[in-house]
Amino acid sequence: MSKISKFFKGGGSAASKGRGGPSPQEALTRLRETEEMLSKKQEYLETRIERELAAARHHGTRNKRAALQALKRKKRYEKQLSQIDGTLSTIEFQREALENSHTNTEVLKNMGYAAQAMKKVHENMDLNKIDDLMQDITEQQDVAQEISDAISNRAAFGDEFDE
Repeated sequence: MSKISKFFKGGGSAASKGRGGPSPQEALTRLRETEEMLSKKQEYLETRIERELAAARHHGTRNKRAALQALKRKKRYEKQLSQIDGTLSTIEFQREALENSHTNTEVLKNMGYAAQAMKKVHENMDLNKIDDLMQDITEQQDVAQEISDAISNRAAFGDEFDE
């Protein structure tokens, strides 16, 4: 089955149909395939346009009817090329939006996973115990500072001696 018929007839995997829709990877793959197919058609039309223009120049004034027919075909090909350009632009926009949505979904899943891990880490902690512990630490720091101040002060017996 050709890529075009798969695209329009919905030829996809049975697994994606059973789940209610394609996965983001499947959709991205199909969008890329469609972009590739349209790009090839663009190249084909561009060569056809060049051929028709060359034919119109070749016939020039000698055979006006053939030259006009070549220019009409060229114009028709240019219209098709313009339509393909618009379609490609739309597909690129949709692919980028799907990629961004998929990225955002993955980020959100990972943030949820991290939130669960933080919850597990904090489940054994009690705010009252933490507050009491912080008060004990502050008291011990104050005691240590008092001891340090007492040790670092000069002894008073050296100040009374007069030379």
